[in-house]
This record gives sequence, C-alpha cells and structure tokens, in this order.
Amino acid sequence: MNLLIYGPPGSGKGTQSDFLRSRFGIPQIATGDILRAEAASGSELGRRAKEIMDRGDLVPDDVMIDIVRKRLAQPDCNPGFILDGFPRTEPQAAALDHVLGELGRSLDNVIYLRVSIDELVDRLSDRWVCRSCGRTYSQRFNPPAPGNRCSHDGSELHQREDDSPDAARHRINVYLRDTLPVLDHYRALGLVTEVDGVGSIEEIQQRILAAIEGDERAA
Repeated sequence: MNLLIYGPPGSGKGTQSDFLRSRFGIPQIATGDILRAEAASGSELGRRAKEIMDRGDLVPDDVMIDIVRKRLAQPDCNPGFILDGFPRTEPQAAALDHVLGELGRSLDNVIYLRVSIDELVDRLSDRWVCRSCGRTYSQRFNPPAPGNRCSHDGSELHQREDDSPDAARHRINVYLRDTLPVLDHYRALGLVTEVDGVGSIEEIQQRILAAIEGDERAA
C-alpha cells in the first residue's frame, strides 16, 4: 500500500500518518526526517543537503527528489509507504511520478484532511510542543500531563511563535496556495480522497480507514 497524506498545518496529518504507520506496518516518510537522516549519514548526497540547510536555504527539488528516491528504494518500503506531506509543488509531483515509475511502483491513494481555516487557526493557537521529544498537545483534543508537561517524558511544553493566530493563518494560506495545485495533479489521476478532518482522533482514523479499505475491496 503506497499512500500520500496531506493536510494544512494543524490538520492532524502527523498524528494520522503515525496511526497508519502502526496500523499497516509500513514506514512513515516525512521530508524533514529523511533530510536529517541523510545529512547525518555522511553520504555525498547528505553532505550536499547539509551544506544547503546550514546556509538556511531551501533544499532544491533535485536534491530532495534524490533523497526521496533513495529512501523509497530501501527494503522496509517494499510492503508500502506513507509519504507525509510530500510532494509540495507540481514539479515535485511530476518528479515523484517519474521516480515511482523507475521503481516499478504506483500510488494507491492520496488522502487529504479537509479542515476549515478558522478551525485550523483555533487548533494551532491551542498547540503545545514538548521541548525534548517534539510531541504535540492540545487542551481540547490531546491534553498534556498535569502541570502542562509532556506525558511521554515529563519535559516542559512551549508554544511556537508561528502558532500565533496571525502567523498560523499566514502559514495555512501559503500551504493552500502551494499544495492545492498538487492535489489537482492527483485528482486528474483519480487518486485523491478528501476526508473530513474535524472530530475526535479516533473518528478521523475510522474515516481514513474506510477510504483506504474501500479502495482495497474495489481492487
């Protein structure tokens, strides 16, 4: 099973990707994670990426695609994979199509978590992040441990500057501007399933499973 999962900041995409990883036993591939892993590996590709990131520049598409190609070719991806938030632009989507063709793979579904902008801003303004492990919490949906501490390791939580209402609204609008054309690319291929991203974590999980398992039954 080869999946892409999309959603604006605050949509719960990371939480749902982690659930799918556990449910189906396939790797969750987030670009930030694989960039850091490749940079730490000391490979020529990793050194190129690290130099770019150390300058504070965005990693160009050709380097990013090479890193994604290398990750998808690893044995743990043989049963399938979950690409978390990549590709983000139409050129990246076209390049990914080419990479998958080279690997003899194809996408089964592109899941898009649909949430209104006002709801996303409310969620991001209520988001707290663990300084140690990066886990996120919300007083509404996923409350932290007493004392506003991480329930995993007890570390202090903080709110990111870009989670303020104005900054959050800007981030969401940039995401929608850049990503909606990518979704149109996959809609033309009949791959996009929009899932209502409002509700409890468990309710959204069941909607995603219904979309995926419906595809499996139809196959």
